[in-house]
Amino acid sequence: MPEQSQAIALSDIQIASRAKLRPITEVAPELGFDDEDIEQYGKYKAKIAYSAIDRVLSDQSRKHGKLVLVTALTPTIAGEGKTTTSIGLGQALRQKGCKTVVALREPSMGPVFGQKGGGTGGGYSQLVPMDEINLHFTGDLHAISAANNLLAALVDNHIYFGNALQIDPSAISFKRALDINDRSLRNLISGVGGKASGVLRETGFDITAASEVMATLCLAQSMADLKIRLGNIVVAKSTGLLPVTARQLGAVEAMSVILKDAIKPNIVQTLDGTPALVHGGPFANIAHGTSSVISAKLALRCADYIITEGGFGADLGFEKYCDIVCQFNPELIPAAVVMVATVKALKLHGGKNKADLDDVDLKAIEAGFANLDRHMQNIKKFGLNAVVCLNKYKGDTEEEIAHVLALCQSRRYLACVADVWSHGGSGAGELADLVVQVAEQPNQFKPIYELSQSIEEKISAVATKIYGADRVSFSAQAKKELRWLERNGFASSPVCIAKTQYSFSDDASLVGAPSGFEFKIRQLKLSAGADFIVAISGDILTMPGLSKVPAAQRMRLSDTGQIESL
Repeated sequence: MPEQSQAIALSDIQIASRAKLRPITEVAPELGFDDEDIEQYGKYKAKIAYSAIDRVLSDQSRKHGKLVLVTALTPTIAGEGKTTTSIGLGQALRQKGCKTVVALREPSMGPVFGQKGGGTGGGYSQLVPMDEINLHFTGDLHAISAANNLLAALVDNHIYFGNALQIDPSAISFKRALDINDRSLRNLISGVGGKASGVLRETGFDITAASEVMATLCLAQSMADLKIRLGNIVVAKSTGLLPVTARQLGAVEAMSVILKDAIKPNIVQTLDGTPALVHGGPFANIAHGTSSVISAKLALRCADYIITEGGFGADLGFEKYCDIVCQFNPELIPAAVVMVATVKALKLHGGKNKADLDDVDLKAIEAGFANLDRHMQNIKKFGLNAVVCLNKYKGDTEEEIAHVLALCQSRRYLACVADVWSHGGSGAGELADLVVQVAEQPNQFKPIYELSQSIEEKISAVATKIYGADRVSFSAQAKKELRWLERNGFASSPVCIAKTQYSFSDDASLVGAPSGFEFKIRQLKLSAGADFIVAISGDILTMPGLSKVPAAQRMRLSDTGQIESL
């Protein structure tokens, strides 16, 4: 590992490229996997074989570790560093002698080449090999895209050859997918060119991380369960308004063939050699935003502590983890929650102008603290215990840091500062101690709604209890879809609300802790394979666009094949 004193002078990819990685055959044994249990993809990454997955998950004598869920306040353009903090915490716990594994999502190439950038942490708390993980990795997202697009092609092919299932072309809900941001593909007319080119109809693309196949794979318990879930995917309605499924199209086995390797969790490491399972990558503002159930369950049986995260703020990834993942997988209920905050993000939520964030402004921090307060209150509503981690950024003053900690103390929040970007695991020693302390405390977990409640009641529970809305409204289209879902037996599914990540509300401009607003649902979309109902609010998009100057235009590759900016 490079000298940490160089952190300020080096970029993330420079730090990663200078690190001395352990061969994956040395990392895997820390989790109890030998050479026969892994399938190597080069020297530093591997997949866990079916036989090892079955052996570990079926071994009832194995002691379960404690799961720590890392979440954050509402994201801002200033950044929060949730993934970096997750990795740094895992490194810190391992340095303290705890058997630890980090279990995170795979990055999507859409954000990597767009505005957000990579998803492997930063500084001295990174997953490595970071360039390979951020790009093609082991091909999982490509396989998910291909399986998704095969199903979409089978729908059109079925119609072309007679349409025995009486699919209504105007009621095909299943879209194609691509792992690159491309706004021009959001809404399309396909089948142009006459009868030989298929049926003329409206369609579009989702980004792969927001696709139903991605969410389905991540929530599957096994390949057998994945097949059932794939078969349940509703691709369209018939002319008689009945659901048409992938199973009816005969798509399940072929999709499973494409996904046979993608369902196996990937094992890599952090910069200091801490084992990491990186698998699946559903977005949290559209899908459920956590890594795969299989990787989480494997990690729990292989380590004392598993560090995972929920995407975006706690109103998104954390809520969905609790209400979707934990309702069906009680063993994955968190023993502790880490709430990540930054000085700059608090100032932005307090009304500070983005251009003035370097100014010391204690009043803005106090005003912005309302956002953190609501997230902490929401965690308590689930009956869980949390630690506030102030992720230190360059430029944070001691005065501002002390003020944030004092605000936490006044509310009796357990809180500390972590500087994992500059110091890796050694920058999160106090955080690790607090997490161990909290993880030993009992909790009284309870979801925010019961699955037996109506779809409207579940959406209302999240909007009013978590977001701060005082009412929920449904568009005419959403009401029509609601009646169809209830009539066809989908009312008992959990809800997955798709909304902006930048606000508790459905309006990205409402920072802080807005309340008393109307939360508007414009569309309901069934994800039967994932077994949840997506409630789409505001202007949220399932296919992002590129920014004015996307990261893609800043990337460079040397003539020797070395990536110089990522």
